[in-house]
Amino acid sequence: MNVTIHPGPLTGEVVAPSSKSEAHRALICAAFSPGVTDLACTSTSADIEATISCLEALDARVARTRRGFRVRPVPGSSATDNLPEPVRGATLDCGESGSTLRFMLPVVCALGCGGSLVGHGRLPERPLSPLYERLVEHGASISPQGSNPLEVRGRMAPGRYELPGNVSSQYVSGLLLAAALLRAPVEVLVTEPVESRPYIDLTVSVLERFGVEVACSHGASERGAAAFVYDVCATEGLVSPGTFEVGGDWSNAAFWFAAGAIGNGVAVRGLDTASAQGDRAILAALSLLGARVLRSAEGAAVRPDALRGATLDVRDCPDLVPPLAAVAALASGTTRIVGASRLRLKESDRIETVSAALRALGASVETSDDGLVVTGSERLSGGTVDAANDHRIAMLAAVVATRCAAPTTIVGAECVEKSYPRFFEDLASLGGRVETEA
Repeated sequence: MNVTIHPGPLTGEVVAPSSKSEAHRALICAAFSPGVTDLACTSTSADIEATISCLEALDARVARTRRGFRVRPVPGSSATDNLPEPVRGATLDCGESGSTLRFMLPVVCALGCGGSLVGHGRLPERPLSPLYERLVEHGASISPQGSNPLEVRGRMAPGRYELPGNVSSQYVSGLLLAAALLRAPVEVLVTEPVESRPYIDLTVSVLERFGVEVACSHGASERGAAAFVYDVCATEGLVSPGTFEVGGDWSNAAFWFAAGAIGNGVAVRGLDTASAQGDRAILAALSLLGARVLRSAEGAAVRPDALRGATLDVRDCPDLVPPLAAVAALASGTTRIVGASRLRLKESDRIETVSAALRALGASVETSDDGLVVTGSERLSGGTVDAANDHRIAMLAAVVATRCAAPTTIVGAECVEKSYPRFFEDLASLGGRVETEA
C-alpha cells in the first residue's frame, strides 16, 4: 500500500493507542496466572496479535472484549500446585515481533514443553546472543541461531544468569518473565552500562502486579564488573490481579508530539506521565529541541516554538530516534543523536533507513556507528520514501511530510499495522491530507 501525504501542519487532539510493550508483558503473565484476567487494552496491533497467537498455541484462551482482552490461562496440572501444562511441541508464530520471540523463547524454555518458534521478515536474522547461550548453558536445547523455525527442547534450570546490559533489554525482560514460571530462585545479573533500563523496570512493574516480587540491588560479575542484580523467587507462581489496565503507548504518541512541535500543536490523551515506559522521555527531548511542552493529568501537549539543534543521548530510548530526527530536520542548527547503535538490529537498520527517508525528502543527514547528525532546514522538499517494512520509518515520513513543499508518497505504508493500525486515520483526524493507493 502506498500513502501520499499532502503538506499542511497538524493540530488537535488524539487518544494514545495502548502500550504494545506493556501489553506483551501483561498478556504473558495473565496466560500463566490461575484464574481469569481482564486486560483493559483499547487497541491491538500485529505484534500484540503475534504474542496472543503464541499463548493460544500453548493452550491459553484470549478473547476480545469491549474493553480489551479476557485471558483464560493455560490449564494447571492439579488443584494443589496448579502448575501450567501447556501443549507440548506447539508451533509458535512470532510474526515479525522481536519482543514476542525474545520473550517467548525463554518462557518456552522455562515451561519445558518444547516447541517451534517461527519468525517472518527480518526477525530470523535478528540476533539472540547472548540470551541464546545462557539458555543453553542452563539446560535448554535450541537449534542453531538463525534457524527458522527455531526448535526448542528441554527445560532451563534456575540459578544465576549473567547478561551484558548494552545489548538488548528484551533479553533481560524475557529471562525475568521466564523466572516467574520456575518457582525456584533465579538471579539475573546485568552488567553495566544498562541501556533501555526503563523497559526492564516496566517488566518488573508488570510482574509485581501479578504477585511476583523482584528484588533489585547492585552487585558485581565474576570479573568484577559493576552490575544490577535482579532476584526472582516466585515460589507460589503468578497470581492474577483480576483486572489489569494497559497504559497508553508513549512510543507511538511520540510521533504526534513531534508533529505538534513542527506543526500547530498536538495533544495526546490517555498517557500516564509517571509511566515506567522509557519513551516518555520524548517530552524532555523535545524541550531540549526548543518545543513547548505542557503536561496534564490526562497526558501532554506539544506546541511549536523556536526549534534549535541539540545533542540527544538515546541509550535508554532508542525507539525515539525517528520522531526526534523528524523534528531535528526542521530545527535550526545541528542535532547530534548518539547512543543508538542498537537501531541497526531493528525491523530495519534504523540508523540507515531514518537517514535514507529524511534524505529522500531533502534533509541533510550524516550517519555514524551509533547515531545521526541532522542539519535542520526551514522546509523540506517532499518526494518518495521507502518505508523499508519498518512501521517507525513510515510514521517518520508521514510526520515530516506535513512540513514539505510538495506531497510525499510512502511506499509500503501498510507496515504501520505492526504497532499502530489506526495511524493514518488519526493523522487525518488532526487535519492531515491522506491519499491511499492499494
